Amino acid sequence: MKIVGLTGGIGSGKTTVAKEFSKLGVPIYIADDEAKKLMNSSKTIQRELVALFGEEAYKDQELNRPYLAKLIFNNEALLQKMNAIVHPKVADHFKNWLKKQDAPYIIKEVAILFENGSYKQCDYVITVTAAIETRKERLLKRDVTTVAKIEAIMNNQWPDQKKIERSQFVIYNDILEDTIVQVQKTHNSILEDIASL
Repeated sequence: MKIVGLTGGIGSGKTTVAKEFSKLGVPIYIADDEAKKLMNSSKTIQRELVALFGEEAYKDQELNRPYLAKLIFNNEALLQKMNAIVHPKVADHFKNWLKKQDAPYIIKEVAILFENGSYKQCDYVITVTAAIETRKERLLKRDVTTVAKIEAIMNNQWPDQKKIERSQFVIYNDILEDTIVQVQKTHNSILEDIASL
């Protein structure tokens, strides 16, 4: 079974693209969602995060996301320490999930696929991209946030061009109708490539 990494900058619409692949019967693993679940359910992660961030890391047995976001925002060292706790557990969870799948390929959606090196475990990579202004508009609608905060997050991620150069497929996600067509084409190309191996 082939592993297809799906990535893209914040606001590019990775989740929208993942949903379209799901409609074609492709199993989808959304790493960020699974990380969030594990941060709430794994006692080991909870213990280690409390040791790192203090008792306030959890509030009423739930991860105190605003508190953590404030601490790790613009603090690369602290972010790396948190990732060192969470990422290995997500990797184990993914391996177990993978064993249960039955399909020619699966999609693993990871926001920082290139930045954290997990693209090395992928047979193919799809980068989702969209115009910067479109991305900002989506994020302002989705979250109560500011343009300055969005730009700070974008500046911490690899630029699209750098991701595209290392990807086998690119999906331009500006207009949904076009995106759906591109997803179908990409799906067909991956299946053809797998069949030819």
